[in-house]
Amino acid sequence: MSDCLFCGIVEGQVKGDVVYRDESVVAFRDIRPRAPVHILIIPRKHVATIQDLEAKDQAVVGQIFLVIAKLAREQGIAERGFRVVVNSGADAGQTVFHLHFHLLGGRHFTWPPG
Repeated sequence: MSDCLFCGIVEGQVKGDVVYRDESVVAFRDIRPRAPVHILIIPRKHVATIQDLEAKDQAVVGQIFLVIAKLAREQGIAERGFRVVVNSGADAGQTVFHLHFHLLGGRHFTWPPG
């Protein structure tokens, strides 16, 4: 999608602080971090929301969670704990309509989140 900010990062047309890249997933630091560690993990394929996932996307969603675990270990937040957040749709707070998972850690979180 030419007008999607995250597709631009995937394609290298938009600068992003990329920390991980493979054939199906890209991860980069959030430009407005809400925690000491705040990384966005996205599928390379444009999928707007969770509701737009199809059965054929099952493998990439699994890969995303493996990448999250790897990044949590590399960032030193796996032992103490971290949060994974997905906002799906405008009412949930999604502002970029390319499915993305927030990996947040490095501080104590409270519940409920907001």
